[in-house]
Amino acid sequence: MKLPDIKTVDQSWIDAAARHQLELTKPPGSLGRLEEIANRCAAIRETLAITAARPRIVIFAADHGVCAEGVSPYPQAVTAQMVANFEHGGAAICALTNVLGIELKVADVGVGAGTKNFCVEPAMTEAEMERALQTGIDCATAAADEGCDLLGFGEMGIGNTTAAAAIASAMTSLPVEAVTGQGTGADSGCMQRKRAAVTRALALHSAALNTPEGILRCVGGFEIAAMTGFCLGAAARRVPVVTDGFIATAAAALAVRMSPATAGYLFAAHRSVEPGHASTLGIIGQQPLLDLGMRLGEGSGVPLAMKLIQAAVATFTQMATFASAGVSNK
Repeated sequence: MKLPDIKTVDQSWIDAAARHQLELTKPPGSLGRLEEIANRCAAIRETLAITAARPRIVIFAADHGVCAEGVSPYPQAVTAQMVANFEHGGAAICALTNVLGIELKVADVGVGAGTKNFCVEPAMTEAEMERALQTGIDCATAAADEGCDLLGFGEMGIGNTTAAAAIASAMTSLPVEAVTGQGTGADSGCMQRKRAAVTRALALHSAALNTPEGILRCVGGFEIAAMTGFCLGAAARRVPVVTDGFIATAAAALAVRMSPATAGYLFAAHRSVEPGHASTLGIIGQQPLLDLGMRLGEGSGVPLAMKLIQAAVATFTQMATFASAGVSNK
């Protein structure tokens, strides 16, 4: 499939925003990373009149065939049960978006009709992968068309930390043990099965793992493909996009490998305690905004980070300048 055209974020707009920061009534650099965030948002949107008033988070959900290998302490049925929980407002992400005033949508991209067991065969066909990618692109495009000026995403899919570990190892050549964590709370036996499943999958599909598309098709998931597409679609429409923890960042890393310019549009919400997260953060080149010891997934770090981004935008657009306030500059 033809990926959307993505323009590299223009450094001259970051420089222009940095000059505007020097005119605001504060010592230079005194707002730290808030200034960096606002400057990049200005460059993404190519305007100093930036907004972040219409945030939206999309949670992509799908099942994984690799669950047949006993890689999760929870049964696969939990994916569908949690989607229902999202829809009834009972999940952590619902509580967070409600209290912070952020729109939440859920996209079923393969619940009940998930990927194949990638220890036996590729997780999906080329056509299935492209369909999931396009779904994510379309979700981002629709959000931009509806006026959303800040996007974020997360996932739900029992077994998807196993897929994310396989993706991380394939992209970085790190040992399986270095990128495979406990996910939803795997005990020692489950961890052994999880590492074994990733090792077998990487060996089985080794010939196809030399491209991001090959990695995604062979060891990914439908929700991971959709999140990858969501990053690409948001970047193509020049909307800042916030990624969640390990699984979501694995998808963002695939997007960056498919289209390197995507990296400039990404903000990393937080640093997960999952051991593989550092490797995928390295690929997208982003320093997390928060470090709260979280590992829930379902986009739970995104609304918290979005409020920081909104605060950064507010300081950039609402503060007086030295001239307008009649305050002496140094």
